[in-house]
Amino acid sequence: MSPKQPREAGNLFAAAGMEQDAPHPLPDRLRPRTLADVVGQDHILGPDGALTRMLETRTLGSLVFWGPPGTGKTTVARLLADATELHFEQISAVFSGVADLKKAFDAARARRETGKGTLLFVDEVHRFNRAQQDSFLPVMEDGTVVLVGATTENPSFELNAALLSRARVLVFHSLDTAAIEKLFANAEKIEGKPLPLDAEARAVLVRMADGDGRASLTLAEEVWRAARKGEVFNAEQLQAILQRRAPIYDKSADGHYNLISALHKSVRGSDPDAALYYLARMFDAGEDPLFLARRVVRMAVEDIGLADPQALAVCNAAKDAYDFLGSPEGELAIAQAVVYLATAPKSNAVYTAFGAAMQTAKQGGSLLPPKHILNSPTKLMKSEGYGSGYQYDHDMPDAFSGQDYFPEALGRQTFYDPPDRGFEREIRKRLDYWQRLRKDRGGS
Repeated sequence: MSPKQPREAGNLFAAAGMEQDAPHPLPDRLRPRTLADVVGQDHILGPDGALTRMLETRTLGSLVFWGPPGTGKTTVARLLADATELHFEQISAVFSGVADLKKAFDAARARRETGKGTLLFVDEVHRFNRAQQDSFLPVMEDGTVVLVGATTENPSFELNAALLSRARVLVFHSLDTAAIEKLFANAEKIEGKPLPLDAEARAVLVRMADGDGRASLTLAEEVWRAARKGEVFNAEQLQAILQRRAPIYDKSADGHYNLISALHKSVRGSDPDAALYYLARMFDAGEDPLFLARRVVRMAVEDIGLADPQALAVCNAAKDAYDFLGSPEGELAIAQAVVYLATAPKSNAVYTAFGAAMQTAKQGGSLLPPKHILNSPTKLMKSEGYGSGYQYDHDMPDAFSGQDYFPEALGRQTFYDPPDRGFEREIRKRLDYWQRLRKDRGGS
């Protein structure tokens, strides 16, 4: 290799208008220096926020920060250590094991003997197994460390009850539009120029950030890098440049359950537009369409029921259509079923009736049905009264006998109470009619 090559390589960078020693990434340059600089978490860092009160009263205890990526959990932990003059020690549950924990605890004990406390920040704390989580308990109790664990998963499900009982959970929120815009404004001050986006494209960029502050600044930096002098991007150009950012969505985590819950409740609330939006969100994030088809069938039987008996058939047909067509054509069939359910009359009467019947069945035990509706295939059973007094409904006036079919010890029960809407309006008429006949013929 010629000794001139390194210098020539440097000249290539200079000729391209690039610096060899590139500046730090924008998210790093905009990292908050004080807790007051943190945006989007006013509920814990504002004047009446939980952390603000802890710092004022000097009562900082162990904490669990729960929230999505890019909401400031690591930054706040580091700034807390600065504000309380604690040594900041950081480990990640992804890369650390028992040996790393023991090393961190021993260092904290040694530090404590010199009068210096330790704030131990554990990223992805939920990834530690139960035994590893238990190892924190003694050092939390004796004050060796102030533990601050960060997790994107619901602590109620992922962390030991013993650990949770010794730590306070603080929820970090996804950054809203105002917070993201504040980050963009701060970035524009540092860059000394506005983002080269029209108003619509800027709004799209905010949505692409998905509430993630770090991602918002990374995307903004990509926009600045892509723009030629004097160029301003519209929304379509922005999406082409960034190739969009995949939504934050883990099919085994809270995002999955939050969106399916939102879809279900939008259908129940007769809002087809909201239902389609959440369905599209889940499709866009790569959700299994057959999982959605199964949940749509569940909605049909739980929330529409017999108010529209066709709803279940429509949903099963949508599942079959997806099986036949595959993606992406088959997804339209599921969308059609969702709109059908959202616009159908609603009833949970069957759902409620079945739950009540199940409860009564469990509580009642093995009660024998009344003998008049039991078959009597043997002489002994016939002599015991099995089948005696049974009235064949088709031979009765109106094809209705009005007999009681419940066990005698239980008495007649009413579980199904259809509302006066949809097809169940007709069912209600029939039930009321049969009840009148039952009374007229001396039944209950």
